[in-house]
Amino acid sequence: MKKFLSSIAICLTCVVSLGATSASAAIFEDEDARRAILEIRQRLDDLKAFQQRAETDVEKIKHSMLDEANSLEGLRAEIATLRGEKDALTKDLSDTQRKLKDLTQSLDARLATLEPVKVSVDGTEFMATQLEKKEFDAALDQFKKGDFAASTVAFNDFLKHFPQTSYKPTSLFWLGNSQYATREYKDAISNFKLLLSLDPKHSRAPEAMLSISNCQLDMKDTKAAKKTWDDIIKIYPDSEAASAAKERIARLK
Repeated sequence: MKKFLSSIAICLTCVVSLGATSASAAIFEDEDARRAILEIRQRLDDLKAFQQRAETDVEKIKHSMLDEANSLEGLRAEIATLRGEKDALTKDLSDTQRKLKDLTQSLDARLATLEPVKVSVDGTEFMATQLEKKEFDAALDQFKKGDFAASTVAFNDFLKHFPQTSYKPTSLFWLGNSQYATREYKDAISNFKLLLSLDPKHSRAPEAMLSISNCQLDMKDTKAAKKTWDDIIKIYPDSEAASAAKERIARLK
């Protein structure tokens, strides 16, 4: 009996020991699980925090990229504006250069008209600007065409434009003849006399005196015409005008 009880006691002890061992193992297993859970939770928290930081960083990057995009678009617009301004400036520069070229050519042409050239008129050589020569020739052309009213205007204008011109005696001669043709006798006589006072030795001077006598005859002033003929013979005895004056005096007798 004692052995049986001892055996039972031993068995009970073993059972208790086994139970105690099982309980202890369970406790250890729960602690490991709790730690594992805590670690997992911590990892999840860390992941959430990382995710939040990542999302924040992504938003910052998005904003930065958007700002960069807006800045780039602004730069593109500014570049386009600058290109437009550059094109406009290039066009303005081209226009300015063209205008400057035109002005230079125009100035050169004007200066060329002012450059003196040697001319020979009525046996006299002198220097005159190209513009002088051009206007004088144009006035004389009007006379040669028989447009005496136009030549009167042209020679008057010429003498106003060039009051000191060496063409003056000759211009006065043709102006007087234009006025004689349009029956402006008094004006014609004044211009012929002005020629004689300016240059009494001019090659046209004898003709100018003869033209004065023509005006006087047309004005029915034969006495004045005869005196003019006498003056021609006296002052320019060897001229054709003197021969013509002698013939006219002879016809009066």
